[in-house]
Amino acid sequence: MSTTIVTDSTAYLPEGFAERHGVRVVPLHVSVEGRGGLDGADFGPAELAGALGEHRRVTTSRPTPQELAEVYRSALEGGADGVVSVHLSRELSGTWEAARLAAAEVDAEVGAGRVRVVDSRSAGMGLGFAVLAACAAADDPERAERAAVEAASRVRVFFCVETLDHLRRGGRIGAAAALVGTALAVKPLLHVDDGRIVPLEKVRTMGRAVGRLVDLAAEAAGRGPVGLAVHHLAAPERAAELASRLDDRVPGSTGCLISEVGAVIGAHTGPGVLGVVVLPGGLQ
Repeated sequence: MSTTIVTDSTAYLPEGFAERHGVRVVPLHVSVEGRGGLDGADFGPAELAGALGEHRRVTTSRPTPQELAEVYRSALEGGADGVVSVHLSRELSGTWEAARLAAAEVDAEVGAGRVRVVDSRSAGMGLGFAVLAACAAADDPERAERAAVEAASRVRVFFCVETLDHLRRGGRIGAAAALVGTALAVKPLLHVDDGRIVPLEKVRTMGRAVGRLVDLAAEAAGRGPVGLAVHHLAAPERAAELASRLDDRVPGSTGCLISEVGAVIGAHTGPGVLGVVVLPGGLQ
């Protein structure tokens, strides 16, 4: 049996991985001052950082069920026994719901259970690690689905932002929490808890925030094997410093992936965001 793995453009997989493993990546939609395009294809990190720096309005939206259904049909017509479609948290986007609608439509045509949809309850490499796990078990659709769900259940995501305004405007965090962070001029530390973005701590400087990210990641990683990834937007030097400190502190790390977030996640976090994704136990 063979399985096609599908994900969306918020996974931030290692460069070239999707092509090597046949992962189909469905882009989310981005609009900058009314000019629409696709995440990763028409709008990348540089374009996004520039737009946000100029205070242009950036909005995002899910892929349509029709777009996803076309990808599922293509995979099955190409000989796949099944499709496992792994997406960012339903608490952060309507992408999972669009995938469910698309799966129901395609299953009605070709038989129930051919398309399986997984909510990673995360984003970035929190989603990406679940996709990697599914790829390692892609010889069987049911096994690939279980692997994605299991990896997603272990992922921890921590990040800091320059300001909470972008998360507030996008509805990803409450106005009261954003107001407190702005009034105190702090650097907020947040984490993803059961698919939602939740404030964790407040520190006074970005230097201290980086230190706390290292501490939190090291604690979550433990002393066994671990997968690590660092995300950023328009902060490559700070990301490299964070990755280096993680390699020093986390004994089970075999190297930390660094990737810049794309337009969808970046639109809601803003330039300067810095994040760590931890997969305790590594890919199993």
